[in-house]
Amino acid sequence: MSKVTIIGAGNVGATIANDLATMGIASEIVLIDINKEKAFGEAMDIYQGVTFAYPAYVRSGDYEDAAGSDLVVITSGIARRPNQTRLDLIQTNTKIIKDITPQIVAHAPDAVYVIVSNPVDILTYVFHKISGIPESRIVGSGTALDTARLQAELGRRFHISPKNVHAYVYGEHGDSSFVPWSLARIASNTIEQHYRLVTGKEPFDWNGNYEEVEDFIRKSGAQVIKAKGATFYAVAMSVCHICKCILSGIGTSLTVSSMMHGEYGIDDVCLSTLAVVDDCGIRYKVINELTDEEIAKLRHSADCLKEVIKQIEI
Repeated sequence: MSKVTIIGAGNVGATIANDLATMGIASEIVLIDINKEKAFGEAMDIYQGVTFAYPAYVRSGDYEDAAGSDLVVITSGIARRPNQTRLDLIQTNTKIIKDITPQIVAHAPDAVYVIVSNPVDILTYVFHKISGIPESRIVGSGTALDTARLQAELGRRFHISPKNVHAYVYGEHGDSSFVPWSLARIASNTIEQHYRLVTGKEPFDWNGNYEEVEDFIRKSGAQVIKAKGATFYAVAMSVCHICKCILSGIGTSLTVSSMMHGEYGIDDVCLSTLAVVDDCGIRYKVINELTDEEIAKLRHSADCLKEVIKQIEI
């Protein structure tokens, strides 16, 4: 039995609630939103379909209804608009997270918190500074979605399941993110080994242009927003995967955003590297050996985020 409270009943929050129910990840789901009528309608709509999924109680509520939650997922914020970067959202969404935090923490002080609102690294940092929740129980969704996009794209190019692709996106969930290609593997081989050694293959869609892949990953979210106005299906699935990994209690390595304390020479900023999550939240970080160039890119990403942090009041 697991209870998950979701703050924010917009496209992302409601889709997360629906996916948690249909995937059987949570047995009780509470939706909280400043628009109480919207939260009520979303919760009722999802609950009336659980007959076809897994037994789950889905309802709307207020902050006090979050008491006893195992997980709290924070999605509240203004959505990114076409041609708007995530960092453009910073001031408004910082104010929102500062308003939400004391209210939810008062009723769910023992929960693991998953921060999803954008810009996620900045808001995860703000939550660290104001919540009083132990660091291990604060998980930013970070580049989990970016990593999924990368694995899906490499899977498509090499005609293989993304589950057999072990490659990651590090840094900011945004423009300064990058792929540490030295860590990338497909079916235990490096990218070039896999391309060279696999026999009897159909022509792969691979020209050795790593930057082309990274550029696609960085821009694909904006492409979706331009085409349909918002992104919420893939991000909801990635957040539900994080929730499932936490609630299972079995350590799973994910690229999630966490506070840095000197790793790779980076301190006092939240960004994504590999970490192992379980029912404690972030159990530990995996400090992989990166090339000097990759470390420089990670530090650059940290510096970009720190420049934004300087502009906000916490």
